Amino acid sequence: MDIKSRDNEKFKYLKSLLKKKNRMREEKYMVEGYRIIKQAIETGEKLHMAVFSESFEKNEFCESVLSELENQGTKVYRLDQKLFDEISDTQNSQGIIAVAHMKSLDLKEQVGKGTRFVLVLDRIQDPGNMGTIIRTADAAGVEAVVLLKGCVDVYNPKVLRSTMGSVFTMPILSADDSESALDILKEEGFAVASSILETDSYYDEISYPQKIALVIGNEANGIDQSIIERSDIKVKIPIYGNAESLNAGIAAGILMYKIAGVLYCIKK
Repeated sequence: MDIKSRDNEKFKYLKSLLKKKNRMREEKYMVEGYRIIKQAIETGEKLHMAVFSESFEKNEFCESVLSELENQGTKVYRLDQKLFDEISDTQNSQGIIAVAHMKSLDLKEQVGKGTRFVLVLDRIQDPGNMGTIIRTADAAGVEAVVLLKGCVDVYNPKVLRSTMGSVFTMPILSADDSESALDILKEEGFAVASSILETDSYYDEISYPQKIALVIGNEANGIDQSIIERSDIKVKIPIYGNAESLNAGIAAGILMYKIAGVLYCIKK
């Protein structure tokens, strides 16, 4: 089926998902590009619908991708190029967009089933940082990412691109109340470790317990004081040069891999 008019209800629906409030109401979001859609299919993600542009038909993978989508029950539509450009978020689009379902996960249930390594993000605002951190967490063996109130929307197109598909494999949970989230983590036996500058403990000089929730804070203001006060461990990364601090994504990567080495003995 072809979609050629802005008055088409499916096009209006797709365009509405460009806004966060509509994504949250519908509990759906768009992913763009052949690679991330291929990853969604491979991980068993059930996609609600997909649209492709006229230019995608020239792609060597077009036939196989469309066939895979249709085989899993995804409705697929050809979208007029100009209309496709209106909903595309990339300058050099690969010409295909799919709609995925948000997962509804419970924090207590998620951390209560043998989970040992959780990442807690406090007001991370930069989409690139958020996506990079989620992707790195996936690589480092983190078992769940908890987003506290004030974090950038994880379904922002820039975040999704930066995750490189890890949004489909990493359990991501939202927690508006940081106090309640910490209560649950502590009840489940997690030690809370915060990355801050105001401590004498370097990240590579301390012992880490076997169940740990690592907190990474806002790029400009760090971790909220109320979380710091409830932290069991406070660590910092040494600065050997003249920079005042590290990028949040880089700092998170260093700390996650250090903890992963302790928990998983380097190789899982």
